[in-house]
Amino acid sequence: MDAVDLYTWMATASLGLILLIIWLMEYDRDFQSVAATRLPVPVISAHALLGVSGLVIWGFYLVTDDDPLGYYSVVDLSVVVVLGTIMAVRWIGVYRSYAAPAVITSSVLAVPPERHFPRPVIVIHGIFALITLGLVVYVVFYT
Repeated sequence: MDAVDLYTWMATASLGLILLIIWLMEYDRDFQSVAATRLPVPVISAHALLGVSGLVIWGFYLVTDDDPLGYYSVVDLSVVVVLGTIMAVRWIGVYRSYAAPAVITSSVLAVPPERHFPRPVIVIHGIFALITLGLVVYVVFYT
């Protein structure tokens, strides 16, 4: 069960990395006055850094079986899920407000950078995050 937690967390982090790369590619500080991002940089940064650091803590927990590390992982993952939920709600607003970006040769379509996120990647990332949270809580508190 511990290895399953680790693999789901790694899959979640990998999908999140894909989303972060897309956001970084589309984010242009000079262009933000036209189509401002709805995902604040500190929230995205905290979400990514806490997600990766929690994965590292979880790895140390699996190796050492030290209970405080398991509790730290649960707290860390809970904060990551809350930040992710905030971003998901804000992304839904952007997704509904702006038309899908298209390739237009004559003009540039101004949409926030998060409008370029593929919907299946967002959904799968969220599902894996919830599965990971459930498995980590189960392993730490019930085994």
